[in-house]
Amino acid sequence: MAAPMTPVARPERLHGREAEWDRLVAFVDDPRPGPAIGIVTGPHGHGKSFLLRALARATGGFYFGGQPAAEAETLRSVAREYASHAHLARPPHWTGWREALLAMAATGSGPATVLVLDGLPELVRQSPGLPAAISDVCRSLRRGPADSAPLRLVLCGSTTPVMKRLLSASTTWVDDVLEVAPLDFRRARELWGIGNRPLALRVHAVVGSSPAFRFDPAGDRPPQTADDFDPWICRNVLTPRLPLFWKATHLLDGVTDTWDLAACHSTVAAVASGRTMPGEIADWLDRPATDVPHILAHLTERGLISGEPDAFHPGLVHYRVSEPLLAFDHAVIRPNRFRLADADDTEIERIWQDARPTFERGVAGPHFAQICREWAARFAPAGTFGAAPASVLSGSLPHTPGHPTGVDVVVRGRGDGRPGPLLSLGVARWTDPVSTTDLERLRVSLVDLAELGEDIGRTRLACYGAAGFSPGLRNAEADGEVLLVSPEELYDSPEELYDDGT
Repeated sequence: MAAPMTPVARPERLHGREAEWDRLVAFVDDPRPGPAIGIVTGPHGHGKSFLLRALARATGGFYFGGQPAAEAETLRSVAREYASHAHLARPPHWTGWREALLAMAATGSGPATVLVLDGLPELVRQSPGLPAAISDVCRSLRRGPADSAPLRLVLCGSTTPVMKRLLSASTTWVDDVLEVAPLDFRRARELWGIGNRPLALRVHAVVGSSPAFRFDPAGDRPPQTADDFDPWICRNVLTPRLPLFWKATHLLDGVTDTWDLAACHSTVAAVASGRTMPGEIADWLDRPATDVPHILAHLTERGLISGEPDAFHPGLVHYRVSEPLLAFDHAVIRPNRFRLADADDTEIERIWQDARPTFERGVAGPHFAQICREWAARFAPAGTFGAAPASVLSGSLPHTPGHPTGVDVVVRGRGDGRPGPLLSLGVARWTDPVSTTDLERLRVSLVDLAELGEDIGRTRLACYGAAGFSPGLRNAEADGEVLLVSPEELYDSPEELYDDGT
């Protein structure tokens, strides 16, 4: 049996990702003999490749990133890069992936041979037999000498149907699966180094939590005060000379293959403009309602949009754009792309001021509501809602003249197979201070829900406000009538665990 590896230090530049790093190191350092296959997946642009390049460097492993090419060119590239890595006199000539993988496994050094193949969906597109070759190589290695260095093969790719097919078959030939999820909004603020909490929310509504955008030129001088935001947008996000201007388009174009790209772009534009339900999207596209589920499924499968059930009507699904930059692009950049292409600084500022209301209303406001739901689900201190949340969703109420029709944050407890009790109803306001009028609307909604048979015995009303709260609402908070959650609470409230067995 191969000797265990020495401890692998976590790179200093790796922001967060402690659990992911430890999991990968444990996979590589597993002393069991024989080959093992690990899959790393997750949305595009959230640090998978950076993480795996760091792992390869730290373990003496070999990293290869696939890109569009014919299979023969890719195999030559692998051979050339592996020859440099392994200090071979000349690149080998490999005619197929089985030959290449067996050769790399045999010439590896150290307690374990670490091979990382990144961009797996592109590699499989070029070489449809690659998964079968990997499985065959692992079977061959299991029959090999027991004292040989074990192979640790890591396969990586962004969320695509190829990765989903591999994951669906993982019980038979994959030893470990790691999903690199986006950093949460709190980690994102630390990544960007923004002290001002409302400003951090606004920046997050534009670029989300992708480390790739933080280390883009747009992240060289991130805004630090509210007055910095508009100049930063104009200088770094709306300037065609810089990469961030084009990245959202490439994000969508790169994963739709030869599918109906126009319909995909228009669907994302519809969702980014606040049309979150299939019927609204069909109207926007002027296409039959029967076309929309297929388009939504295509985008969802690729991790570009996500659907969440309605808190009060589980059969009704609300869609949102998963990557903030994609939503910003389709709401602000895409409608103005040709004007921005040759605009000077003054014209860019004028375009942004015209588009700013669309951003605040259609992008930043819904994004803030989503952040509030994330806080309620993951970061609200124990006891905030009386019990651990089982779900946190938005909800739609039956339309009644004079009554509210939507609730931004609906927290439910466990229900033993049926809808759980309502632990909290909340309204989220982005641009305007929250007032007692909003609180009164929540009270009306609570009465309506009680008449519909909902369990409201423990419901706590909540107001989430990015622009502050009226004096009357502060008085209601002092009387225990409402929970008020500001950006400071969103970012700074202590994380605690519920002591109820969860």
